[in-house]
Amino acid sequence: MSFWKTLAHKAAHAFDPADCTDCPKGQPGRDPAFATAVTALGAKLAMTDGLVDESEEQAFFDVFQPERGAYDNIRRLYDLARQTSLGFESYARRLAKRYAQCPRILEDVLEGLFHIAVSDGHLTDREETYLETVARLFDLSPATYRRIRADYAGPDADDPYHILGIHPDVADHEIRIARNKALGDVHPDRILARGLPSEYVGLFTQKAARINEAYTQILRERALQ
Repeated sequence: MSFWKTLAHKAAHAFDPADCTDCPKGQPGRDPAFATAVTALGAKLAMTDGLVDESEEQAFFDVFQPERGAYDNIRRLYDLARQTSLGFESYARRLAKRYAQCPRILEDVLEGLFHIAVSDGHLTDREETYLETVARLFDLSPATYRRIRADYAGPDADDPYHILGIHPDVADHEIRIARNKALGDVHPDRILARGLPSEYVGLFTQKAARINEAYTQILRERALQ
């Protein structure tokens, strides 16, 4: 099933009063504006480092497969859009406005873009800045971005969820449990009980502070959602 059809299938189940009020008419897979914006975003992502990479181009057409008969038009648009990475924000804003009440669809688009970004084996700083900007314009939460990023590129060492050893989708009470467990592992009594020298207490005190900072950061971010 192509990406377009997959999104249309999801949209058909997502467009309901509870989750997707005031969604645009039609389904993403049959929406020319959606196809145009997604194609431009994928093409411009491939040019963020100034190089044309065949693996990224192939990744785009592997994921965002045009409907039968539309390939030539999508191909022309892709070639035109990839001449520069400039201007991608306007396409992201267009999608964000059109599917503001359907965040799951926007998440799917971001996942497709991550697939393209890592298709050459690594995620560059410029690509990450591009993807972070798209996520922000899509109004996706930091936790959602981290979850998708971790699935494709692994978590950052400073990621608060990584520090606590938990997934960004866990419930609030699981965050507290993880924090308490992590603090217990670095408690001075346990350090000395493991036979480590007393000098290690200072090191693990710093680690405990990092754990508490991560916990506070997660709660702060969730309170803003």
